[in-house]
Amino acid sequence: MTDTRRQIRTQVHANAGIHFNELVRESEFAPGQIQYHVRRLIDRGDLVREQFYGRTHYYPPEYDEWERAALALFRRETTREIVVYLIENEPAAPSAVAADVGIARSTLEYHLDRLVDHEIVTKRYDDSNRVTLALANPERTGRLLTEVEPTVPDRLIDRFTRLVDELLEGPSTVE
Repeated sequence: MTDTRRQIRTQVHANAGIHFNELVRESEFAPGQIQYHVRRLIDRGDLVREQFYGRTHYYPPEYDEWERAALALFRRETTREIVVYLIENEPAAPSAVAADVGIARSTLEYHLDRLVDHEIVTKRYDDSNRVTLALANPERTGRLLTEVEPTVPDRLIDRFTRLVDELLEGPSTVE
C-alpha cells in the first residue's frame, strides 16, 4: 500500500463517515488524487462508500449499514442536537424537542424524517394520536454519537437553515 493510500485510509478510519469534501480539506492531496486512491481502497475492501442525502461518505468496512447512516446523520449539527436531547430526555414530545433545541417544527420534522427512515428514532402514537419520540437503540446510538463531531461547514449550513426558518416563521409563538 502506498503512503498516500495509507494516509487516506488512516484519515477515514479516524473519522468514520467523513464526506469527500471534508477528506479533501483535511488532507494534503488534490481531489483527483483522493478519488484515485479511495477507489483503489474500496476495490481492496479497505473502505466502504455510501451516498446519503447528496453527499458521499467513507467508512472502515467494519461498520454496518445502520451505523453508516447514523454516522452520516450525526455529522449535521441539528440532527446531532436532536439525538443528544432524546438521549437526555426521552421519551419526548416533538414540541418539547423543537422548543428546547431552538428550532422550528418544520426543521425538526425534516431531521426526524431522516432519523426515522434509518431507524434511529421511533415515533409512537398514543390513544389520543399524540406523538412521542424515542431512540430506537439508545446504547448503540450513544456509542456512535461519541465517534463524530460536525465540521465547521456542516455547522454553518445548519445555522443558516435555522436563520432562514426563523425569518420565515416570524415572531416565535413558543415561550
